[in-house]
Amino acid sequence: MGRGRQKAKHTKIARELKAYSPDVNYAALERELGHPSSEDDQYVDKWADEYADEDEDELEKA
Repeated sequence: MGRGRQKAKHTKIARELKAYSPDVNYAALERELGHPSSEDDQYVDKWADEYADEDEDELEKA
């Protein structure tokens, strides 16, 4: 295959890939990744129990 045909083939494939937009099921993706979907958990500090507050550390030193 000559360089002209090869380039044309690559150009055609590139155009097809550029126009390709798959349908994404975001709910299934969210479940798979393990993120909670409820908005109640949105405002919960998941790191609250891991570290002491800075104010508590200053009170203990005084």
